Amino acid sequence: MNVQNSCAIELKGITKRFGQVVANDGINLEIRRGEILSLLGENGSGKTTLMNMLSGIYQPDEGEILVDGKPVAIRSPKDAFSYGIGMIHQHYHLVDVFTAAQNIILGLDEKMDIKSVNKKVKEICDKYGFDVNPEMKVYDMSVSQKQTVEIVKVLYRGAEILILDEPTAVLTPQETEKLFVVLRNMKKDGKAIVIITHKLAEVMEISDKVAVLRKGKYIGTVNTCDTNPQKLTDMMVGHAVTLNIDRPRYENPILRISVEGLSCVDQEGIKKLDNVSFKAYGGEILGIAGIAGSGQKELLECLTGLYPIKSGSIKYFDPRDGKEKELVGLTPMKIREIGVGMAFVPEDRLGMGLVGSMGMTSNMMLRSWKNGKSVFVNKKNPENLAKKVWDDLEVVTPSTAFPVRRMSGGNIQKVLVGREIAGEPNVLLTAYAVRGLDINTSYTIYNLLTEQKMKGVAVLYVGEELDVLLELCDKILVLCGGKVSGIVDARTTTKEEIGLMMTSIGRKEASCE
Repeated sequence: MNVQNSCAIELKGITKRFGQVVANDGINLEIRRGEILSLLGENGSGKTTLMNMLSGIYQPDEGEILVDGKPVAIRSPKDAFSYGIGMIHQHYHLVDVFTAAQNIILGLDEKMDIKSVNKKVKEICDKYGFDVNPEMKVYDMSVSQKQTVEIVKVLYRGAEILILDEPTAVLTPQETEKLFVVLRNMKKDGKAIVIITHKLAEVMEISDKVAVLRKGKYIGTVNTCDTNPQKLTDMMVGHAVTLNIDRPRYENPILRISVEGLSCVDQEGIKKLDNVSFKAYGGEILGIAGIAGSGQKELLECLTGLYPIKSGSIKYFDPRDGKEKELVGLTPMKIREIGVGMAFVPEDRLGMGLVGSMGMTSNMMLRSWKNGKSVFVNKKNPENLAKKVWDDLEVVTPSTAFPVRRMSGGNIQKVLVGREIAGEPNVLLTAYAVRGLDINTSYTIYNLLTEQKMKGVAVLYVGEELDVLLELCDKILVLCGGKVSGIVDARTTTKEEIGLMMTSIGRKEASCE
């Protein structure tokens, strides 16, 4: 059965529990052929859990799944493929030393010669507009090419229903547009496509319908042509939310950090940063854009003394006396001891930012324990700070003593950002500060960063969403392969220009100081 616009999958009363947590609560949903359905919801709303039940990773505790009108039991990904269901996860499952074709047939029972596999893969690519060489090794591929292999993998297995989890999270605007062309071609071929996403602009561009979940419950499905980002946000959150990011100008920004010719290598001797130079000013937010792995993480760690530097200089200009201080060669503790007011929100929240087994209060104390005047630690101030962060950022936790590793990813990030901002730094470094946060809290964080900027703090913001970088930041530094591809004015540049700079070193030479 492959009738255009017929119901491919129907979910009836689907409920899934993890202990006392109800991830999905009696959800009813239809997925139709020849349509692209966007599945929207805040962090923790149950989107991925619901789709994981369709792909055989989880099984529902209650309710039933109908494929082409017939009840089915999907107990494994293999069962899902037998019903024509394939899911492309956010994190790819590929073997780097294998070719595209070898990865595509990995796990299949039947034996086949690689030439016939290459031929069939090329036919699929030509049919839908994919751009990938079946004989290319995965380690030579870009992120978008790896994603293509994952999509072709499920099509090769006969998938008629495709589920994509955050498919554009690490793609440039140009790569995203290529993906959308492919999805439209698959839609024309009668495929049923579900996209799990939180990017409202892309939802409006690519989908036919939008289904919204909120706190594990199904809120409703609307035609994309009959809605707008504001209405969808209100459905997700349950109340009106303002989607505007305020970007006031700070009068007379002051030079706070000057980086010249910064280079570093990893343990294998591979260059992670190559001759990076820029200036960060108090009273400005400097956005840092780039494809994942372009050196963003290493740059922030170099600035904080956490990553060994091969060459170059990092000068900090002290607001108290205007004197410059060289930070290269100093440890994080030494940087703090000489009075550099720097705060860091790292990418790895539990690995570098917080201690998972400790509660909010103890994690707040990590910033202040050296201030004590005796062998006994004063918990009063950290406890007050923990309660302030709990209230201001609406952290969902039973108490300030509750271990942070048992919180959701979004709440862990709130604790980390709240603690670092509370330290009243002169320089604030943030890596993916809103990753895992719901829309409401994301805008709270944006406003907090803007407040810091207007206090004269130099804010460095590494982000994934170009739309946010363009609205929030004053300038944007673009990294490509560890090199600076350009520094542009966020008020005058475009998403397309930044996208090109993310994939081409030296595309934009102008530096707006």
